[in-house]
This record gives sequence, structure tokens and C-alpha cells, in this order.
Amino acid sequence: MEASRFVQEPRESVERALSPEALIEYEGTFSVTGTEVGEDGTYVTASMPGVSAEFVVRETESGWAYEQLGEAGPFESMRTEVSVASKDEGSVVTLSSTVSLGLWPRFLSDRVAAWKRRRELERALDALAEDVS
Repeated sequence: MEASRFVQEPRESVERALSPEALIEYEGTFSVTGTEVGEDGTYVTASMPGVSAEFVVRETESGWAYEQLGEAGPFESMRTEVSVASKDEGSVVTLSSTVSLGLWPRFLSDRVAAWKRRRELERALDALAEDVS
């Protein structure tokens, strides 16, 4: 699934707001409890009531990519790519995510996970837009 938003700020301003910690916190589900920079990315530990998870965040040519690590966390697997492109004296931010709960029946559980994930992506875009405005 994918969600995009036009932000009336230059690409550089938007990119400065997208730290590994902010990417996780903007979604509104987890609170970041720690970070550690490794050779292959920044490891972000985050929690919500009853659940903790670890994510690895990597910089890419077009922005960022992050994924949930291991089996701790709400998903069996989750990967999100973030891109920022200049447009009309502002920026378009796009978040594209794949997610799986890994529960049976998979088609139904993954549909529920995608619905939840889409809302997280929309919250992240709302929070980012508010943060840079």
C-alpha cells in the first residue's frame, strides 16, 4: 500500500525532519526508547503498551527504508520505503509499505494488517506535514 502527501516546504527541509527516530514516531503507534547506529543502518527500539519492537532504518537514494526486525512486534513482517521529491515549490512525500501478520487465514489477516498500516502511514504524513510547517 502507498500514501502520498504534498508538503509546502522544500525537499531539504522535509529530509532534515526525517530522522530514523522521527520515521517511527510519526506513525503514532510506537514511542522510541533507544537507537544504535550500526554498520548497515540505525537500529531503533520502540514500544507501545504490551509490545516492543526493533526496526532497522537505512538511507536510500530516494529517502529512507525501514523494516521491523525479528518476531517481536505486531507484524510477522513490515517494510516501508520513504521517498521525497521536489514539486511546485514544495515536496511530495510518499510512503510505500508491505506488511503481513502471518496469521491464518492469511488473506484476511493480511488485509486487516494493511488497513491498520495504511492508517499509520497517513498519520505519519500528517505528523510530518505539521512538523515542517
